[in-house]
Amino acid sequence: MPETITTVGGGLAGLALGIGLRQRGVPVTLWEAGAYPRHRVCGEFISGQGQEVLARLGLLGLLEKAGARPAVDAAFFCGRSSVPSRPLPQPALCLSRFVLDSLLAEELVRLGGKLKPGERWRGAYGPGIVRASGRQIEPVVEGYRWIGLKAHARNVVPSADLELHFLASGYVGLCRLPGEIFNVCGLFRTETTVPDLGTTWRQWLTGPEGSPLHERLAPAQFEENSFCSVAGLDLRPRNARTIAQCCIGDALTMIPPMTGNGMSMALESAEMALDPLAEYSRGKLSWTEAQAQIAQACDARFRRRLRWATRLQRLLMVPAARNMLMRFTAHFEGLGRALFRLTR
Repeated sequence: MPETITTVGGGLAGLALGIGLRQRGVPVTLWEAGAYPRHRVCGEFISGQGQEVLARLGLLGLLEKAGARPAVDAAFFCGRSSVPSRPLPQPALCLSRFVLDSLLAEELVRLGGKLKPGERWRGAYGPGIVRASGRQIEPVVEGYRWIGLKAHARNVVPSADLELHFLASGYVGLCRLPGEIFNVCGLFRTETTVPDLGTTWRQWLTGPEGSPLHERLAPAQFEENSFCSVAGLDLRPRNARTIAQCCIGDALTMIPPMTGNGMSMALESAEMALDPLAEYSRGKLSWTEAQAQIAQACDARFRRRLRWATRLQRLLMVPAARNMLMRFTAHFEGLGRALFRLTR
């Protein structure tokens, strides 16, 4: 009888891992502290290699049937400077996490996985236990507190399927979802304590008066029950081989959100863990060997994109450098394509 794999965290990485293991006949128990469906702070589009992972897991058709729509172009804004709408090198796939996570949870159960929503894991991490429970919390990083905000809105007329607006304290992305709903998701840094987001989140997400973002969202109708936030984000890249636990997704490392590659990395890390965990479950690998193979694969896959994404994030948080990069990208379309490739 194969050994059960216990996954802690039922977000995108944990669910994809559980589904892939069940497809291989491996017993799976997944613990998730929250409930389904629920909103999460997320850009809500899958770019890069994530769609290929979904296809190999047989899940791409499931998302398309649920109404997932392609994003084919993107535009960038900084003050009054902009990079006009341009085709993406590869279309992204857009679907609300409110819908996506529920679909994957249902698929996991359909395949015979044991799902424990609303139950928090309180045990230790050891052999057979994978951590997919989200970000590593770090209240202050290099003197700043990083916070993420997200809400859905209607009555938005963008210039592209994806828009990224740079502000003094961070950036906000707009993503067109099915049903003419738009995901408005932002990352901000502050040197003070975390603000009262329950009363000020609209001001953060809509930007200062006179900005293109504010003008874009002035007529927007926000769905208040979709608002959610996270704090204590640590965007510094982590090396899997230095972590004692077996981690995938954001529990392993986060990539700066402006790359739009976070959902893809969650799916990719889950896929890379499948074969070693299946081999461990069947007694063909020790836990130490399985964890080492997963860590080595993740580090090899993500090292370059994390390095370039970290450099780009730091550059974009410096106003003069950001303005210069915007001007160059507006005039040289190949620069945008090169940055896209380096962060995927």
